[in-house]
Amino acid sequence: MAASMVLFLCQGIGPRKSFCFRSVCVASLGWRGGSVRSSSSEAVYDVVVSGGGMVGSAMAAALGNDAHLHDKKILLLEAGPKKATNQLPKSYSNRVSAITPGSATLLNSFGAWDHICSMRIKPFRRMQVWDACSEAMIIFDKDNLEDMGYIVENDVIMSALTKQLDTMSDRVEVLYRSRALGYTWPLPYQTCDASPWVEIDLADGRRLQTKLLIGADGQNSVVRKAAGIQNIQYQYDQSAVVATLHLSEATDNNVAWQRFLPSGPIALLPLSDTVSSLVWSTSHEHASQLQNMDEESFVDCINSAFWSNANHSDFIDTAGSMFRSALSLLMPSGSAARQLPPSVAKVDPKSRAVFPLGLGHATEYVQHRMALIGDAAHRVHPLAGQGVNMGFGDIACLTHHLSAAAFNGKDLGSLNHLLQYEQEQQRHNLSMMAAVDLLKRLYSTTAAPFVLLRTWGLQATNVATSVKEQIMGFASK
Repeated sequence: MAASMVLFLCQGIGPRKSFCFRSVCVASLGWRGGSVRSSSSEAVYDVVVSGGGMVGSAMAAALGNDAHLHDKKILLLEAGPKKATNQLPKSYSNRVSAITPGSATLLNSFGAWDHICSMRIKPFRRMQVWDACSEAMIIFDKDNLEDMGYIVENDVIMSALTKQLDTMSDRVEVLYRSRALGYTWPLPYQTCDASPWVEIDLADGRRLQTKLLIGADGQNSVVRKAAGIQNIQYQYDQSAVVATLHLSEATDNNVAWQRFLPSGPIALLPLSDTVSSLVWSTSHEHASQLQNMDEESFVDCINSAFWSNANHSDFIDTAGSMFRSALSLLMPSGSAARQLPPSVAKVDPKSRAVFPLGLGHATEYVQHRMALIGDAAHRVHPLAGQGVNMGFGDIACLTHHLSAAAFNGKDLGSLNHLLQYEQEQQRHNLSMMAAVDLLKRLYSTTAAPFVLLRTWGLQATNVATSVKEQIMGFASK
């Protein structure tokens, strides 16, 4: 169902279709935009970003740093309190992100990356992915031993972004504990008694206006719902179990490990030489069992998930071995050596948590004077670690088009450049979502024909250096 959903969404990306559909959509919202022109006492901003999570805060910082937008009034709205940034807890958080080089470049462009590097960050230089039903595996690394990516706690990223926003308070205003109750949209045509801007009513009674509203308020986006944008979504029959784990012995721990089990992928992501983060996607029932079992049993389950060959079959192992031998004759130096994953010794107390998994995509990213970014626009399975990176990709693209519009003296809320952002990011995001969904489904079966097919496919890809480089290039944007 989800795969067909992605294909359905892909069909509507074309610029002509998109523009026609949008004309109807904006017009249909016109009846809601008949607000009386507000008094001069109401603050008017050029851009308001709604949602101060990782993606929303990064969006505000990127806009505030852009040279062509320095004369613009930018506001970030965050419903929660300002988080403390002066002290990092000794224990690691159980929520982490795998930051790609492309996302690191974005964060570095406005100064947040230096703050991250001064706190806690763990680069990884290799990624090993293998099948629990066969000996097939694929290894991603770089010949020059460059960092493939970085495992960073979400709290560290938020702390870095908050620090950076503090340094640009003259360019970006941040309102904490400010919850938007409703939005009033401008008419698609101008009248003498209506505001030409988006109006935002806050819970404390204030009303703001903005020439462009950016919704960065997560998968349950109020901005998206208020704009009447449909969100096509599908709930997987899986939950993710996260936890902070301590390894049996200290190592360089610079490898990201992922194994595809029949019940879902399990990943071990390095946080330090002795600590790693667990992300285990499995059935809801199994996830609940993992969360509630005692520590020793939990650790045993993790080690078994990485080491056990209980799902192997002689037929698949023999067929895979023969195919691998044939490939080694054709390309004798085409693949790196297999490494063994580390053994887990214990789990941090109270670090276990469970959350449901799903797929979601907004049918539109933009409307007149409005744009969606991050989880407000798309939601993806965590198996590829692309969730926040897709959001950072949205930021880089939208900032580029808004900067160009400002340089050319154009209206930031105009659909002309907002549609360019939508078309570019929908193509990239839908391709990523389709690939991730396909992988999830392909590895969710133990049927011999499918296991053999994916075994040969993984083995062939592992020795095809150019193909692996293309995969790494696409995923690292």
